[in-house]
Amino acid sequence: MSDALLRASREDADLINTIALRRCDDERHVIRFQQDGALRSWTLAELDRKAARVAVRLQALGVRPRDRVGILSRNRIEFVLLDLAILKLGGVSAGFEAGRYEPGQIVDIYGLKALFGEGLSGQGPCFDIADIAAWADNAEADAAWRPLHAAYDPADIFAIKFTSGSTGAPKGLEATVASANSSINEVQAMFAHRDGDNLLVFLRLVLLQQRYWIYSALVFGHDIALSDLDGALDMAQASPPTVVMGVPGFYEELRARLRQRHGDSEPAARGAQIQAALGGRVRYLWTGSAPASRAVLEFFNEAGVPLYEGYGSNEACIVAKNHPGAFRLGSVGKVLPNKAVRFDEDGILIVASRHPINCRYTWCDPGINEKSFLPSAEVKTWDVGHLDEDGFLYIHGRVDDIVTVTNGRNVLVRAIEEGLRQHPGVQECVLYGTGKPFVTAILSAAAADAEADALRRHIETMNQRLFPEERILAALIADEPFSMENGLLSSQFKPKRKLIHQRYAAQLEDIYARHARAPTAFAADAVLMWDGRATQPSV
Repeated sequence: MSDALLRASREDADLINTIALRRCDDERHVIRFQQDGALRSWTLAELDRKAARVAVRLQALGVRPRDRVGILSRNRIEFVLLDLAILKLGGVSAGFEAGRYEPGQIVDIYGLKALFGEGLSGQGPCFDIADIAAWADNAEADAAWRPLHAAYDPADIFAIKFTSGSTGAPKGLEATVASANSSINEVQAMFAHRDGDNLLVFLRLVLLQQRYWIYSALVFGHDIALSDLDGALDMAQASPPTVVMGVPGFYEELRARLRQRHGDSEPAARGAQIQAALGGRVRYLWTGSAPASRAVLEFFNEAGVPLYEGYGSNEACIVAKNHPGAFRLGSVGKVLPNKAVRFDEDGILIVASRHPINCRYTWCDPGINEKSFLPSAEVKTWDVGHLDEDGFLYIHGRVDDIVTVTNGRNVLVRAIEEGLRQHPGVQECVLYGTGKPFVTAILSAAAADAEADALRRHIETMNQRLFPEERILAALIADEPFSMENGLLSSQFKPKRKLIHQRYAAQLEDIYARHARAPTAFAADAVLMWDGRATQPSV
């Protein structure tokens, strides 16, 4: 462990065991959520009591400390209750995104004692998550309440995290109690969430970090507004937040909506417009998961509504964050005290943690662990960047084969590119889209007479079996084949992604500019083609 990490050690709140072992008596702060078409509100004490009742019922079903319990669900209050109940039982939660997993398979693969999901019932250890509401209302269970386990050890596993990538075998990472406590405490030190704050949580609860803000409310005392992405702005009006946490795509959409409605307003007027759209009480906005454009960052920050960009990964959690008193536009902030960073000989960012999430994946394809985790317990991020003289971290991009679109989704490109190359008209191809709202393909035609319409139909057929973030909505046919002679192929005949992206930067910029002007013209079932071989490339 580095000297910097040793110096960073301090007494942190043990949030996980506080929630697991103690009763919350906070009748002042609330969690608000939509249920059956109405806005509902529970005090945090009520939320805690209901979660304890669910824990008693789980115990009666045979769930014991260290057992794994899966949650296959969209955002809903029952998800929160079940997650807290698993903590109270000393178990291990595993969040799975609805629609992306086969229930029977994940029970076996991940060794689940029980799995809760929407519409699941009577299928072995599978239960309908809607049943949680009735369990939570069973006040008779209050008399049976007592701490249901001795305590989590800091090194104990309390949750399983999964990569957001949607191709290949999902990588499952078992998270330690100490890592969660460390991350939440560092955020609290930076942002001081407190009485009067209301955190809007609308990103997917299957992402462990989103549940951290529920834990924060129960321990530090502030309100929570729970929603999903589609209902986020409506919830902001119904329960005005002071803090909003969203991916860049959320803020890009809000910016576009406000500009369409109000035009290019002066900063002061723009700030009022942003506040009105988000309920009028915002003290700061937070973004990460994918790169935010400078235009979006300037739109909010110049209007006096701070939008703080940060950086992290599934394997290292939050690494750096801009925050009040330490903010530099364009950077991802200063490295957190519980982290240390260095760059290897290839310029790749390496991250060390005072309390690592883990030192390996428990579930992954062969060779993946060695790619991400070093023997030193550091995480190799495969991102390149630099630290400036004041300690602000800048990320320049990735060196591996992942595209991260603006909704925070990771797209593994190799399998998709292989599918494109199955068409006889495609000699080679690369995908582009990090920091963009969708993926674009750059195609090297196998012959000068390769038909754009045939290539379009091939892509549209592929899109039918891809997840939404993987779908190619535009394609550019290169004006000449990729080759070693023009510098676009390596000596191993591999496309040089960065150089190809640079070579066709103007055309790519035109594609996304057209999308900004007319987003409805871009659809997976009608891919738009740019033919660079023509004198005047056209759609």
